[in-house]
Amino acid sequence: MGTGRLTGRLTGRRDQEATVPEPSTARGSAAPGTSNAPGTSTGGSTGTGTAAPRSLAEALRARDDAALSALLHARPDLLSPVPGDITQLATRAGTRASVVRALERLDRFTLQTAEALAVAPDPCPYPVLESLLTGGEDERARAALPRAVAALRDQALVWGDEDRLRLVRTARELLAPSAQRPSPTGLGPTVAEATAGMSPTRVQEIVAAAGLPATHDPVSAVTALTGLFTDPERMSALLDEAPAEAHQVLGRLVWGPPYGEVTPNPTPPVRWLRDRGLLLPATARTVVLPREVALHLRGGLAHRDTAPVPPPVPAHREHRPQAVDANAAGQALAALSTVEELVKSWEHAGPPVLRAGGLSVRDLKRAAVTLDVSEPQAAFWVELAYAAGLLASDGEADERYAPTPAFDDWCELAPPERWSALVTAWLPATRTAGLVGEQDSKGRTLSALGPELDRSAAPEVRRRVLELLAALPEGAAADPDAVLARLAWERPVRGTSDLRARLARWTLTEAEVLGVTGRGALSGPGRALLAHQDPAPLLAPLLPEPVDHVLLQADLTAVAPGPLRRPLGDTLAVLADVESKGGATVYRFTPGSVRRALDAGHAAADLHAFLKEHSRTPVPQPLTYLIDDVARRHGHLRVGAASAYVRCDDDAMLGEILADKRSAGLGLRRLAPTVLAAQAEPNALLDGLRAMGYAPAAESRTGDVLVSRADAHRAPPRTAPVPVPDGPPVPDDTLLGAAVRAIRAGDAAATAVRKEPAAGASGSSVVPGELPRTSAAETLATVQAAALTGSAVWIGYVNADGAASQRVIAPVRVEGGFVTGYDHTADEVRTYALHRITGVAELAEDHI
Repeated sequence: MGTGRLTGRLTGRRDQEATVPEPSTARGSAAPGTSNAPGTSTGGSTGTGTAAPRSLAEALRARDDAALSALLHARPDLLSPVPGDITQLATRAGTRASVVRALERLDRFTLQTAEALAVAPDPCPYPVLESLLTGGEDERARAALPRAVAALRDQALVWGDEDRLRLVRTARELLAPSAQRPSPTGLGPTVAEATAGMSPTRVQEIVAAAGLPATHDPVSAVTALTGLFTDPERMSALLDEAPAEAHQVLGRLVWGPPYGEVTPNPTPPVRWLRDRGLLLPATARTVVLPREVALHLRGGLAHRDTAPVPPPVPAHREHRPQAVDANAAGQALAALSTVEELVKSWEHAGPPVLRAGGLSVRDLKRAAVTLDVSEPQAAFWVELAYAAGLLASDGEADERYAPTPAFDDWCELAPPERWSALVTAWLPATRTAGLVGEQDSKGRTLSALGPELDRSAAPEVRRRVLELLAALPEGAAADPDAVLARLAWERPVRGTSDLRARLARWTLTEAEVLGVTGRGALSGPGRALLAHQDPAPLLAPLLPEPVDHVLLQADLTAVAPGPLRRPLGDTLAVLADVESKGGATVYRFTPGSVRRALDAGHAAADLHAFLKEHSRTPVPQPLTYLIDDVARRHGHLRVGAASAYVRCDDDAMLGEILADKRSAGLGLRRLAPTVLAAQAEPNALLDGLRAMGYAPAAESRTGDVLVSRADAHRAPPRTAPVPVPDGPPVPDDTLLGAAVRAIRAGDAAATAVRKEPAAGASGSSVVPGELPRTSAAETLATVQAAALTGSAVWIGYVNADGAASQRVIAPVRVEGGFVTGYDHTADEVRTYALHRITGVAELAEDHI
């Protein structure tokens, strides 16, 4: 292992004692310079005069109902299903999946406290834990530690008195350092763990080289070596004898990772450290720095840097609240226009659904071109329309995406209500448009509207980002980096933290384009949305009133000075193409747009009257000529179904079409002077003739002109996608109260003191922790006797679903194969089938 030069000598900090004694010496002791912390936990900490809990179950049993409710609210997975008693609750709270979920929800300092407990002796006195996190100097960490310990207690991750703090076993296994899973503390194994497979002879050699007397067995030798490394005075003296290069080696390992590679013939400094046990072999080519040595060199600190307080999120820029709301209102209008344009573009022939579900890359690019946005932005608008229930697959054999009937209802709403529908669908949605284009774990590309875009953390992150913005003064915007730093402190677990950071960036971008924020600050409607209020009333006064007129210009354009009223906007969207958007929308009239209006059933006279009625300026002569010219040629050619045919009263025009080389692909041939037959389908024939510059019209079998409307296709009514929850839902107060009562009742039955069976009695069995077992005759006799004497008995019962439980009942009537009595565990009168009672036992005299 290399020993590159480092400045300074690592001889430990002699001004304080930061030892971590083994359990045999740690109990009840306090590190010098530290003081015991007051009891701050809401549950699990026993007060003066109360016996210390010997297990997590006993600690939970000592909690009051409010503390149990807080635990079940914080860890709702413990309620699936409701535990039968406190012992089951404690067992479930210690399972790996539940502990991992609980650790993922800890803030950085609380997690650092758990990590320190994982490398501390078990049990760990509070002063030792305080020394590991503060080094006796960090007052902020000292002040924050009681809160962190209380949070771990409340989450049932830590139990025990202040002088015997215990991290639950599963959490210790997850957080303790190992060769396969390094600890965030950067610490390695203890001396006892590192020498577990070492030969006794080698252990004695290390003890002798360290200047310790020989022992009679390896266990006492390891104990002596541990005592040396945890004694500040003797450890400092040993390090004073080390070569300067050895201090440099230790300096490279002290803060982690604690493992280093060595050659078969190590350098003298490494050999010196290895001979004295300051480096211990981990593998044939790897050595590790023992935990006790690292803690001495660190001055007793488990972490190089602690984060006892959350990073602040200050105001980065400040704007007038009126300017923020005005900017947000403009973004809201643009969002409504964008969503409407997107959905309407899929009305006639929406994109096909991929076989695996979702939108193809080609169709997403087309949507981006239609909306004049980038592909990631197009994916967001597509997902937003889908989340709001405005888009869905039509379910046909040739499955395509199409607007739903809800889109028509949405279009009839006022702009504030339409915007409210969008943002109330966006905030709780778990579908994440930012993932579109990335690959899943199997290397498949994630597509818009595809099945793998749900991220259950998205709603929580969106709401949390908005809450941080709402905490600033009105009109103040936060630095995005400060927001990300705060979120990383609140959920620091790697993987979880990375995803939350990406979700936060997407949230800031999406909130701005939706108008939830304006210039980076939370708008008034955005605050209402966050407070579970209807944002529409706050947005309404900020939006301009819809106008009923346009300004026609001589360059074949029309300017809409504001949002258009629904009938005017719909007709103008057919008659002209949108050229530019913004505060004023610009429409351009083209031969193709005029023909589209004529195809929709509008006559030339209708179009002239429409423009004259809704224009504040005179209708320009070029526009009048354009409409008349297109109308004069429109319908001169007629296309019908033969496979397809073209008919025209002007046989010269048909001859011109036949002579045109561009018509070769249509397979045209003359059937009569005024009729051409085609091999192409009618729609393809229409498109081909229009591409050649003609204005054909489709006709029916009776010869009437067919009016084509773009909004002919709708998907069946579909509900909006349901968000995918992050684990079990958070229980409400009613469920929590019922669950706590059930757990208490089951615990009372499980811990009730039973009368010992008489000597020589047969057919009965009372095993602690198990259901009683008695014969059917003995069960019947016992409950009948209890009904006559009015006493209570303890029974085991299996319901119709096969769930077993223990009950304490006072029988009042036994007949027809059923026993009716007062159930002390349920606090009500119930009836039980005798054949479902597994057994019965009498209660002790002092528990009747």
